[in-house]
Amino acid sequence: PPAHSHSDWIGPPDRHSNLRPVIFYVPPEESALERRLREARQEAQASNQRFWARHNRAFRQEKEEFIYSRLKAKGLEMRDESGHKATLNAEEMADFYKDFLRKNLKKHLQYNRDWYKHNFRITFLMGQVALVRALRWLRWRKKNVEQ
Repeated sequence: PPAHSHSDWIGPPDRHSNLRPVIFYVPPEESALERRLREARQEAQASNQRFWARHNRAFRQEKEEFIYSRLKAKGLEMRDESGHKATLNAEEMADFYKDFLRKNLKKHLQYNRDWYKHNFRITFLMGQVALVRALRWLRWRKKNVEQ
């Protein structure tokens, strides 16, 4: 982002995780509490990026293996006569999706728990930052009214 920017910047989707990375704005006079909030947001983003990159990589690999094994069992090749990639019908793919979700249920449950922890922490810190800013503004306003 340009030096004059005062906002977070959101990039294009990552090719592995499909999540849009964020470059967080760092104010020049960031307080320790604001820094903790930004760092919590950065850690949540990094954690999400890691999980979804690993998950999507495993998904693609297992999907290819499933398709290959099903086509092989039918005596078919990965490419048809015209050179196009062979596919399975929706019912066969539903079997894969169901099995993949079942096998990864514990990972998804752990991810959801971690996601909630990150978001509760971020929400708590956001509340603290908002309160500090509101009190600072009230003190400034009171000081200016008295003058």
